[in-house]
Amino acid sequence: MTTAPSDTQIQRYDAYTSTDYRIWRLLVQRQLKALKPVAAAEYLHCLNELYPILSAEHPPRFSDLNRALREAHGWSIEVVKGFLPVDEFFALLARRRFCSSTWLRREDQLDYLEEPDMFHDIFGHIPLYLNADYANFAQKLGEIGVKHAADEEKIKQLQRLYWFTIEFGVMRQEGETKVYGAGICSSRQETRHVFENPDVEVLPFDLDQVMKQNFVIDKVQMRYFAVDSFASLFAAADELETRWG
Repeated sequence: MTTAPSDTQIQRYDAYTSTDYRIWRLLVQRQLKALKPVAAAEYLHCLNELYPILSAEHPPRFSDLNRALREAHGWSIEVVKGFLPVDEFFALLARRRFCSSTWLRREDQLDYLEEPDMFHDIFGHIPLYLNADYANFAQKLGEIGVKHAADEEKIKQLQRLYWFTIEFGVMRQEGETKVYGAGICSSRQETRHVFENPDVEVLPFDLDQVMKQNFVIDKVQMRYFAVDSFASLFAAADELETRWG
């Protein structure tokens, strides 16, 4: 796989309009308000560590984010135009690269998108790549995905593990459920849903159960799996690697 051109050339930061700035500010401000009482301490800490690179004041410059990510644990952002084939996606994770779009949703799309935009990719995903255990877990998933790319069933199970952790993961901290998955942390609707829908199930994280749990991408989740820590999450990936060889 070839290396993409520099992020400053691809992102075209000067193309963001005053409307983009306003929508970004609105998205960040309202999501910060929703997350402060319910987000995992690690997510909030990492978000704070990225300030002012990642803040409500302006859309983030990927070049600045990359500098912070590389200095922390060697990650960087790979700009993509849309969804990647699963084998390419896992290959990027294995190389400590997280893919992101550069476009921002319209005002009439604040609460729902069919395809992830920059707010989901950056505000939802990027902060936790400053956390060593989380960053190592994501890379380990990528490595396992690359190794077993030809095994359709294993890739399906790995996608479920990714879905219920990196996208829609929750954690138990001091006896309370806290959120860390990007699909929750970037969505006010999903954040509220976790805590306000009485039909939601929050189950203890079990690797086998997670890898059997089907999911749909166009509806809010009704079942979540709570980990104890990111260290235990990495340990689960380590266990999976040992099982599959």
